[in-house]
Amino acid sequence: MSVRNGRELRATRRGLVRTAAGLAAAVGTSLAIGGVPEAFVKTKSTSGSADDGRDQIEPFWGPHQGGITTAVQSHTYAAALDLITTKRDDVIRLLRIWTNAAAKMSSGQPAQALRRDVEQAGRDSGEALGLPTARLTLTFGFGAGLFVKDGRDRYGLAAQRPQALVDLPRFNGDQLIETGTGGDLSVQACADDPQVAFHAMRQLARLARGIAEMRWAQTGFIPSVGAKQTPRNLMGFKDGTSNLSITDPAAMEKFVWVGSEGPDWMRGGSYVVLRRIRIALEHWDRMPLDFQEQTFGRQKFSGAPLGLKSEFDALNLHAADKDGSPIIPESAHVRLAAAASNDGAQILRRPYSYNDGVNFTTERWPPWRQGLEYDAGLFFVCYQRDPRTGFIKIFDKLSKYDMLNQFVTHTGGGLFACPGGIAQGEFVGQHLLETSWPRGAG
Repeated sequence: MSVRNGRELRATRRGLVRTAAGLAAAVGTSLAIGGVPEAFVKTKSTSGSADDGRDQIEPFWGPHQGGITTAVQSHTYAAALDLITTKRDDVIRLLRIWTNAAAKMSSGQPAQALRRDVEQAGRDSGEALGLPTARLTLTFGFGAGLFVKDGRDRYGLAAQRPQALVDLPRFNGDQLIETGTGGDLSVQACADDPQVAFHAMRQLARLARGIAEMRWAQTGFIPSVGAKQTPRNLMGFKDGTSNLSITDPAAMEKFVWVGSEGPDWMRGGSYVVLRRIRIALEHWDRMPLDFQEQTFGRQKFSGAPLGLKSEFDALNLHAADKDGSPIIPESAHVRLAAAASNDGAQILRRPYSYNDGVNFTTERWPPWRQGLEYDAGLFFVCYQRDPRTGFIKIFDKLSKYDMLNQFVTHTGGGLFACPGGIAQGEFVGQHLLETSWPRGAG
């Protein structure tokens, strides 16, 4: 209810119908899907405007899922869901519906064909109508709970669980929140517009009603600095300087894509590790610059390794000062994460920063002073061919010795198997769920 010029205006269905009719008249009589004005349906721009990049469409069908080796978009909305059905056919139906909706949204269309029926709930919530496609990608993953949960093989898939889909060990310092960890299914929406990413996840969650329900969700962002610059994290350091190159097919085959060692349905897929990492920014901001640089092993402003001049200079882990001490400290983050320190192990990192507000505390010193804690940090996302030789190997060392550990706390996330790409006419996970499975079984 609102007030205008002292008179109350009440929204009624009849009034909304009149408003919609007037709006349709205002935009003309040319209609698009199911009677929806075409002015509100996204189309690929051909105008040559400065906004063309945001209208770019990333491919949905292909040998690999989108959102893995796609150039990183500036926003993400990721979620894990729990399956609440006992029927395998329900899971198949959901994945069919999701695939169809994802393909449409990735091409700039509503999740379902729109119809103007005032007696029914909308088939798309509508907040992305008219917005650019924003390079939207949707990446799907399967958690361990799809195969076995609470000791039960709900869908007859236990024997199909990949050996690489292990339970992540509990690392030093973990403070994982149960409701923010794990899940049977994962979806990550990435786009250059936060509302486009949220809209996509919102539609998939709506379409899952009665079959799966949201377990946890996390938004994230990175600065739009362009391909020639490395984005900075919330600690102020460049993040991703030594990352694998998505334009190097040989590196992707070696470190990212599952090959003949995996089950057929995982070939061309990858394993994603998601971790929500709170950073104690309120403490980090009090640290001297030299301490911060020693902690990372890089110069803050240039991004160069300590002792060198340029960001992309190769790490020299053997360099020592005049006293024989290593220039890059033994517990510096870049040393412990380097491939040379982990028997050549590498992962493809796609991290995002997050900011979920602040908490207020009462500090004991000075007496009764109000303190502020940012609920902010890093939403860490990485893809690899095998998490046992990727994330787990690297992070086991980091969790024990990294100087950053005094500022970071891992609070949630999970490990998911992202199947290979989807061919037109198929649905995500089809080669897992329909192989040797009689129609109607469930």
